[in-house]
Amino acid sequence: MKNKKSRKFHSAVYRAGTANRNDIPVNEKDIFDYMELIVESSKKSGLDKCLCDQKLKTGFDFITAKLGISPIQTVLFSHFMERSARNQIPISEIAESIKCSTIRIIKYMNECEELEKKRLIRCSRDKDTIFYRVPSDVRESLRKNNEFRPESIENLDINKFFAALDKLLNERQNNELTFETLAFELTALIGLNMHLEFCKKLMSFNLSKNDLILLIYFCFLFGNNNDDNIGAHDFEFLFDDRSEFHHTSRLLSTGDHILIVNKIMEFNNDQGYYDSESWKLSDKAKNELMSELIINKKRNVKKGIIKFDTISRKKMFYNERETKEINKLSSFLQEENYQNILKRLDGKGMRKGFACLFSGGPGTGKTETVFQIAHETKRNIMKVDISQLKSCWYGESEKKVKAVFDDYRDAVDGSEITPILLFNEADAVIGKRNVFLNGRGAVDQTENTIQNIILEELEKLSGILIATTNLTQNMDSAFERRFLYKITFDKPSLESRKGIWNALLPDITENMAVELSSKYDLSGGQIENIARKTEVDSIINGDNLSLETLKQYCKEEIQNSFNDKLKTIGF
Repeated sequence: MKNKKSRKFHSAVYRAGTANRNDIPVNEKDIFDYMELIVESSKKSGLDKCLCDQKLKTGFDFITAKLGISPIQTVLFSHFMERSARNQIPISEIAESIKCSTIRIIKYMNECEELEKKRLIRCSRDKDTIFYRVPSDVRESLRKNNEFRPESIENLDINKFFAALDKLLNERQNNELTFETLAFELTALIGLNMHLEFCKKLMSFNLSKNDLILLIYFCFLFGNNNDDNIGAHDFEFLFDDRSEFHHTSRLLSTGDHILIVNKIMEFNNDQGYYDSESWKLSDKAKNELMSELIINKKRNVKKGIIKFDTISRKKMFYNERETKEINKLSSFLQEENYQNILKRLDGKGMRKGFACLFSGGPGTGKTETVFQIAHETKRNIMKVDISQLKSCWYGESEKKVKAVFDDYRDAVDGSEITPILLFNEADAVIGKRNVFLNGRGAVDQTENTIQNIILEELEKLSGILIATTNLTQNMDSAFERRFLYKITFDKPSLESRKGIWNALLPDITENMAVELSSKYDLSGGQIENIARKTEVDSIINGDNLSLETLKQYCKEEIQNSFNDKLKTIGF
């Protein structure tokens, strides 16, 4: 054993210090050694002589066996590998390096396309310029294993299949795949996953290559983004040939495209008017093509849900009026009562949706109350922060809002007990609708469209929605009518404040609690902030609880609240 280790050690030292890779013993050469020899030879004598060099036969055999590529592809790939630290390798540079004319290198572009199909290189095209790069996973795989095996795309489940679609379409959008290569890879992906109903149905349509790719992209947008509002600009990137893109757009606009004729796609309908510049998958196509993904989404919708049994029980302090209203709503949402109410409403032909509005200043306990009601009634929560749905891209916000309600319907269908849809900080969408003035037409129109979508969804709501807001004075009357229960959260009364101080800081004396609650008109959230600061002081510095420190924190909370108000009114 000792002798073997010694020989290995000396061999490694010898190899590291060898200037000429020809001097490395054949049985110790790796793929990089052979690539370097091929690069050196082709630079010195050109491509043709390199291919005929008998000294390189072992190297060519080694690489072609490892990567499944031809000798010419081996030379090209070796030169790409030599420049693999760069993200843009022009083909002209490779041509110069292997002493190849421009005309001849054009002939070898087919070889580069074969290397692309094997995912050994990627290509980006910027107008008339073509650049290549070697993906990092290829370099790492060669370094570790002396071979590259692309990630398997065979026998995928529907989620992984759509993830593979996402990767290919992203590469096409970044100009790293030609239309032809995209078509090749999509066809291969479908062919290797014919166990999926999606793939079987796609191929049963017997579509042309262009129409098949277009349909796949529509399916991808619907499957990944619930996108039912697709314009020509969305799929323009798919086509290399501009005339083909314009021809496809014209056929879609006139309704003569085979996908519309066969009722696989259809025009969008805006308040009874067809939009000839906007299309979507038909309901028929969704049922036939997307059933696996829709079912799978319903199974996975729980990932975005807050489970009721993960919510910590918390004692809440309300004023007398709020206590009665909250207890009443909690009673209605107990499952047995809720089901009885639904039956009675249904029997009388009334809407069954429970839409509730919690309004009040910051820190008054609106959101936490929703969580406590959910815990008490054993209902999960699907929480949505409306402010995060607003997108700077026109049209995207509307799609996101629609997707929220689609996901909630899936959550309702997939749950034994109806979950709560929580619209947190809904101020942005329940205010009075805008008049198109001062050049803000597009922005105002987008916001109004979002409001109209939510109003429409509230009308047909089948479930429980609770929205929280800090402001109600500016609420649109159309929203006010649609909320069945409205609870206003005031700042806690003197007695409630005292209860909160005692609950959050049980070590303070009765006199301290009375003085703090009397002197400082704070919300429950503000008192909680002070309690947390006090706890941090105790942990970090070992400070004892003092009335003076608590008073100082109270003053800071009041000042911060005042500063926030100044910001909101434009100072």
